[in-house]
Amino acid sequence: MDIKQYIQENENRFLEELFSLIRIPSISALPQHKEDMLACAERWKQLLLEAGADEAMIMPSKGNPLVYAEKRVDPNAPTVLIYAHYDVMPAEPLELWKSQPFEPEVRDGHIWARGADDDKGQAMIQAKAFEYVVREGLLKHNVKFIFEGEEEIGSPSLNAFLKEHKELLKADVILVSDTSMLGADLPSLTTGLRGLAYWEIEVTGPNRDLHSGHFGGAVANPINTLCSMLAQIIDENGRITIPHFYDDVEEVPAAEREMIASIPFDEKKYMEAIGVKALKGEKGYSTLERNSCRPSFDVCGIWGGYTGEGSKTVLPSKAYAKVSSRLVPHQNHEKISQLFIDYINQIAPDYVQVKVTPMHGGEGYVCPITLPAYQAAEKGFTVAFGKKPLAVRRGGSIPIISDFEQILGIKTVLMGFGLESDAIHSPNENFSLDIFRKGIEAVVEFHKEFDKM
Repeated sequence: MDIKQYIQENENRFLEELFSLIRIPSISALPQHKEDMLACAERWKQLLLEAGADEAMIMPSKGNPLVYAEKRVDPNAPTVLIYAHYDVMPAEPLELWKSQPFEPEVRDGHIWARGADDDKGQAMIQAKAFEYVVREGLLKHNVKFIFEGEEEIGSPSLNAFLKEHKELLKADVILVSDTSMLGADLPSLTTGLRGLAYWEIEVTGPNRDLHSGHFGGAVANPINTLCSMLAQIIDENGRITIPHFYDDVEEVPAAEREMIASIPFDEKKYMEAIGVKALKGEKGYSTLERNSCRPSFDVCGIWGGYTGEGSKTVLPSKAYAKVSSRLVPHQNHEKISQLFIDYINQIAPDYVQVKVTPMHGGEGYVCPITLPAYQAAEKGFTVAFGKKPLAVRRGGSIPIISDFEQILGIKTVLMGFGLESDAIHSPNENFSLDIFRKGIEAVVEFHKEFDKM
């Protein structure tokens, strides 16, 4: 039976299995969902066994458990390690959802739910492609799975797990579906990712909240001060002002800039899709360069004082911000983290106290397009989507990808099927059924082509 027919005959079952995962609110950021994390891991264990794994197990870590499974075909054959994550982002703000985030619905040819794309839908593509090649007797190499439950909080436990289980996870290449394409009719393979550094800043002024009438104008307001400090981090040309920040940034080669410039990109549609009238960024670079192979700095959240209904004339004691920097390959996130802390302490005025707490981070990653497994993925896309995929760098970060290379010594092929319109991390996350089907077909072709190579 060919793959298209197999998908058609089994699609209802595929979707019910996916929905059984989605209905478990495996939100790693919220401690009250601890039991849901285990339940989701258990469900994946069951599904991987049903798909054809010889064995599957729940493995403990310092945080949420991991799911490990494997299919042994031949000890002398190469091994593909498939990575995914089963945790999802919180669903808030709930009032913006058109349907319940953890009760999946199919509307207009899309699955609507938290995790529909990121990463339960994409992980299911891998599981169902594996199921097909096993049942049809097409699999000639070994396959291992490692699914974690902490990717959305920076994979804090996975690094130690990799070091502890290097032999278990031994493989020739890692395959990941947790990235996106340029468009539904513009398939692409991700060849690079940005790294990440993330911090929380606390600014303290007076020892308690003060009456803004009695003290305003005489005592520094921590929120005002924090805003002033953050405003200094990016200059008028869009460059980050932290000393030595750019020391390890490699200029984008001219050939790659030409390749990026050849990517079909409608800046007007890009702006309309996100509801902005103009774009802003580092001077001298295009939009696609700015959001993929140049570093960036953003305030992700800021709060303090009174934010409830009505008014309260208060001069707050404290102000807080969460900030992040996307990094490019060769920038070490720990080095950048310390540079940022030193800079904030340097520009902090003496009338406030400042505390900077580093949070999660990770390195950037580049996959060579000459890698045989990359070429197998390229063939998979070509067969499923009817055209050769473009090789592109993406602006997001998956810190664990660089850890795979550094700890396990294995390159990763990023075979992702998401779209910008899938609204991952946002209300109304969705995943196209057409892309879901083509994704399964592409991964099946990857396995067949990988055996030839």
